[in-house]
Amino acid sequence: MTLDLLLEQFGLFVLSLLANGLSALAGGGAGLLQLPVLLFLGLSFSVALATHKIASVALGLGATLRHLREGHLEPRFCGFILACGLPGVVFGAWSVLKLPEAWTLLALGLLTCGLGIYSSCKKQLGMEFKPRNRDRRGLVIGGAGLLLIGILNGSLTSGTGLFVTLWLVRWFGLDYQRAVSYVLVLVGVFWNGFGALTIAMQQVPKWPWLPALLLGALVGAYAGAHLSIAKGNRLVKRTFETLTILVGIKLTADALSLLHLFQSTA
Repeated sequence: MTLDLLLEQFGLFVLSLLANGLSALAGGGAGLLQLPVLLFLGLSFSVALATHKIASVALGLGATLRHLREGHLEPRFCGFILACGLPGVVFGAWSVLKLPEAWTLLALGLLTCGLGIYSSCKKQLGMEFKPRNRDRRGLVIGGAGLLLIGILNGSLTSGTGLFVTLWLVRWFGLDYQRAVSYVLVLVGVFWNGFGALTIAMQQVPKWPWLPALLLGALVGAYAGAHLSIAKGNRLVKRTFETLTILVGIKLTADALSLLHLFQSTA
């Protein structure tokens, strides 16, 4: 292996370590750093997306190794999240390469910023575990929300795990620590896994880059999950709010750049 190849693999490992460590702490947003760098390194959008989606599965695996030791996950509620979200993930991943990207990214960017601002204005939101909306009506509405977020998760590149985190906190009354554990285990492994498989069937990823990205994701996710458990809800909440606003700004900027490009070439 040449020196250039070693440096490339080390750079990919560090990128994945940082991106997935932050994501494991906040409950989503790994694509904020990882996907743009893959694009910058010369991959096309479709190849970068397929590569990122596969690498993001390791985020869930790394976090699972840490969160399962806490015993916070309810098996029936896990099944509910998977049953509601996975159909949306598959549909979104199937349609992602067929949809206009700019307007979708703009809407998602503005909405993501709104999530961070909303959470920061609600000082006690997600600080205590107060389960609610577990009756039939609450589950139907909650399941519809998860289905919609699943479509976004399959079709878009970053930030949708943050949507699930806030939805579990706001609608189902979870505290941030519990919400992040559900997101990292269920969204990270299963939602991202199904999305990655669906996209990989349409677009071949950059296989030589995946070992470094997967290893970085595993280590970063475990470290981020450990930090979130050790430091408690306040750190998780503040990291969530910071990352959602940053993700939202990035997605909005990407959308405006694409719209400007379309207008200049029209």
